[in-house]
This record gives sequence, C-alpha cells and structure tokens, in this order.
Amino acid sequence: MSTPHPPRRFVITGGPSSGKEAVFDELHERRLPASTGEIAREIYRKHRDRLGRHLQVSDRRDYSREVLEGFITEYCAHKAGDRFYNRGIPDGYGWDAFFGLGPYPELEEAARTYRYDTVFVLDALDDFTTADDTVWAREREIARVHQLIIQGYYDAGYRPIFVPVDSAPARVDFILAQISAPPATSNT
Repeated sequence: MSTPHPPRRFVITGGPSSGKEAVFDELHERRLPASTGEIAREIYRKHRDRLGRHLQVSDRRDYSREVLEGFITEYCAHKAGDRFYNRGIPDGYGWDAFFGLGPYPELEEAARTYRYDTVFVLDALDDFTTADDTVWAREREIARVHQLIIQGYYDAGYRPIFVPVDSAPARVDFILAQISAPPATSNT
C-alpha cells in the first residue's frame, strides 16, 4: 500500500481572458486533482443575485473577505498529494488594488500563513471576449487586472512561472513539466 505524498499546491492564475477555464478543463480531462469552478466568480454571482446588481465599491470589502474565506477553506481541505487551484489567496491583492482598496490584515495574514508550492500565471490571450456573465468594457482594464494580480504574487513573496499562450493541452504539458507531476490515472 502506497502512502500519499504530502500536499503540494499549485496555483494557476491570470487576468480575465487568460484561458484558465480551458486549462482547468484539460486538467480535469487528464484526471488531475484541480479546483472545479472558480470560488471568486461563484461568490460574486451570489452577491449579485442577493443585491440585484453588480458589486459597487461599497460592497467590495465584504466580497473580498468572503472570497478569502473560500480560498482558505479550499486550501485547508487539501491534505495529501498534488492539487491545482483556480486562483489563490494573493489574487486578492490584485483585485482589491483594481477596485481601489488596500490590503487588509486578514488578507496579509492569510498570504503569509497559507503558502502555495508554485504559482503559474497564464499569459493573456489576444481574445478578450468571455462567455460567462463577466463583462469587460476595455481591454486595458483586463491588462491592468492581469498586471495587478501578478504584482500581488510578487508582493506575497512568490516568483511566478509564466505560461505562454498556446493550446490548453500544450499549456498543461508546460505546467506539468515544471513540477514533475505524477502521471494521470487511467480508466483501463
């Protein structure tokens, strides 16, 4: 009987329209342990449904704290083996900065306490359309969020690995080559 190896946590992040959804679909297709959905997006939808409108600046801090709680819960639930996370705690620095908010004590403490093994940043795609309910008015806003997220990881002490634009399978191959991940399980 083999003993599972200690937890290794890998964040895959990037600004809107960086291709995260396709990369996570590919990870799931390969049966690699990965987040399903995106915590921040799911919480955003709950806030929007409850408020009957998009978030405003006055709503943003409560939303940020709820997202942080979701990230911590997901982090703590992982006890052994590898796991790929759709965004991570330091993403909060970037999103908060985009909305004109500074870091708050709970975010700073969480970024020090809950550490990821490797952070992968997906280089932005040239296509800035989105099929979900997130609307981006200007390409420069997308680029700004992307840069603020990257800066948040640097500020939290990480040195991200940048994943070049390519097909989702090629991006996953690139990521796996960086971490020497165990092979995916098969159905046979």
